[in-house]
Amino acid sequence: MDFMADQLADGRSIRTLNVLDDFNREGLAIEVDFSLPAERVVRSLNQIIEWRGQPQVIRVDNGPEYVSGKLMQWAEKRNVRLEYIQPGKPQQNAYIERYNRTVRGEWLSQYIFETIEEAQEQATEWLWTYNNERPNMGIGGITPATKLKTAA
Repeated sequence: MDFMADQLADGRSIRTLNVLDDFNREGLAIEVDFSLPAERVVRSLNQIIEWRGQPQVIRVDNGPEYVSGKLMQWAEKRNVRLEYIQPGKPQQNAYIERYNRTVRGEWLSQYIFETIEEAQEQATEWLWTYNNERPNMGIGGITPATKLKTAA
């Protein structure tokens, strides 16, 4: 998982929390808000786990939300290993970095959002298209949804 930054039409900064399944390159979540503290990250992860099951490992950078006691406690309680990349080495989390580039190019930079709600709605729509309609060359030109179905 990783964060991205952008802004609304009025200049207020917004952030996105992007969560990606490395196996099938499925976007599991894009959360959009003015602030995404560790509590919000934990809430999002709990929602993903309810829907998809618990991961063994989550790869993250060394951002403040990821090194917070709250996230570490959550991970320990759930027996999820947080795998931190080395500072300044985004290539160690290449799948999410590539995904972020796609998010930026195909969705985030294509719109001027007036509200957080509008940005979240567009993120949800784009994420569905990404997972279900957009072929991903990194997994053989099929969609993430197809890859997941064939693995089951």
